[in-house]
Amino acid sequence: MIQFDRFILPNGLRVIVHQDLSTPMAVIDVIYDVGSRDEDPERTGFAHLFEHLMFGGSKNIKEYDEPLQMAGGENNAYTTNDLTNYYIQLPAENIETAFWLESDRMLSLAFSEKSLNVQRKVVSEEFKEHYLNKPYGDAWHKMRELAYTIHPYRWMTIGKELSHIENAKLQDVKNFFFKHYRPNNAILVVAGNVNTAQVKTLAEKWFGDIPAGESYKRNINAEPEQKIARRQEVYADVPLDALYKTWHMPARLDDRYYITDLLTDILGSGGSSRLYQTLVKEKKLFSNIDCYHFGNLDKGLFTIEGKLVKGVPIQQAEAAVDEILLQIQNEPVMEIELQKVKNRTESTMAFEDMSVMNRANSLAYYELLGDAGLMNRELEKYHAVTSDDIKKESIEIFKESNSNTIYYLSNN
Repeated sequence: MIQFDRFILPNGLRVIVHQDLSTPMAVIDVIYDVGSRDEDPERTGFAHLFEHLMFGGSKNIKEYDEPLQMAGGENNAYTTNDLTNYYIQLPAENIETAFWLESDRMLSLAFSEKSLNVQRKVVSEEFKEHYLNKPYGDAWHKMRELAYTIHPYRWMTIGKELSHIENAKLQDVKNFFFKHYRPNNAILVVAGNVNTAQVKTLAEKWFGDIPAGESYKRNINAEPEQKIARRQEVYADVPLDALYKTWHMPARLDDRYYITDLLTDILGSGGSSRLYQTLVKEKKLFSNIDCYHFGNLDKGLFTIEGKLVKGVPIQQAEAAVDEILLQIQNEPVMEIELQKVKNRTESTMAFEDMSVMNRANSLAYYELLGDAGLMNRELEKYHAVTSDDIKKESIEIFKESNSNTIYYLSNN
C-alpha cells in the first residue's frame, strides 16, 4: 500500500506527497495533461517539441541543467499520445532547487527564435533518424493512419510529418504553451525524504503565484467502430519481411483493459508465450514476434508484430498467427497459465514500486487518470480476471472486421 497526501493550490495545481524516509533522495515529478492527441492536425509534434523546449531555459533561468547538476540532481522527460512528464531526482536537502527550476519553466519558457531553431533542428533530426531512415521506421506511421480515421492517435508523438515541426512558428509555440502548460492542467508529485508540511510551504512559495490557465476542455472525436478489415502492403529496403497486425481495444479506464493486458502476456510476453513457443521455436516461421499494447487513455491498439524467417511466405505466417488467435477464442485458457501471467504482473508491479522515482511517476499517472489511489487497487482488478473473461474478450477483439494488417515486405 503506497501512502500519500494530496492538496490543491488555489491556481488548480494538484500536489501529491509520498514520504519515504529510507532514502536520502527526493523526486519531483510533474505531469502535464497534454499529449499528441491534443494537437491541431495541421500542427502535429508540438507536445514532443515541448519536451525539448522545456530544457532550453525559462523566464529567469537561462540554463536548466547547470544549477540542477550543482545540486547533485538529474532529470529527464517523456511524451506520449496522452501526457507529458518531467522528473527530477536529487538529494532531499537540495529539494528547493527542483521547486525553483520546475516552477520557473511552468511560469514561462524563455521563448526565442534561437531556442526554437535549435530544438526544431534536434527534433527534425530525430524524425529523420528514427522514422525516415531507419529500417521499418515508418511502420507505425502507416499503421496509425490505417487503424484510425478521425481520432488524433492517427499520428505519432513525433508528429504526422516532418514539415509540421520544420514550419513551427514562435507564436504557435507560445499559444500551445499557455494553453496546456498551466498549473490547473498539471500534477506535481513530491516523493522521498520529505514531509507534507514542508512540501506545502515550498509548493505555495514557488507555484502559488503562477496564474491558472483557462480551463481546457478536451473535445476529441471518438474513433467509430471499425466495420471492415483494412490491409496494406509496403515494399522497402529492409532485411526481412515483417507482419504488423492491430485490433482496437478498450480504453485505459475500462475494466476490460485488465483482461486485454493479461491477454497480451499470454500471447506474447517472453519465451514461454504462445506466439513465441509455436511460431518461433516450433514452426520456425518468425525470427521474433511480440504482442503488446500502448495502454492509451482512449481506445488503443492491441498489437502483434513479427519479423519472418527469410523465405517464409507472409500469407503462411499470418495464417499461423490467426490459428493461435482462433484457439484462444475457442478453448478456455487453463488456470495455471492465467495464474502465471497474473503472478508476473504482480511481480512487475512490486519491482517497479521499489524505486521512489517509479512510485512518484505512478502516483502522478494515476492522479491523471482521476485518482492516485487507483495505484493501490489495480492488482485486485488483475486478480479478478477469469478464464471466461479472456475467452469473451478474445472473441470481441479478434473480429476480422476489427483488424488492421500491414505486410512490410523486403525489396531484396
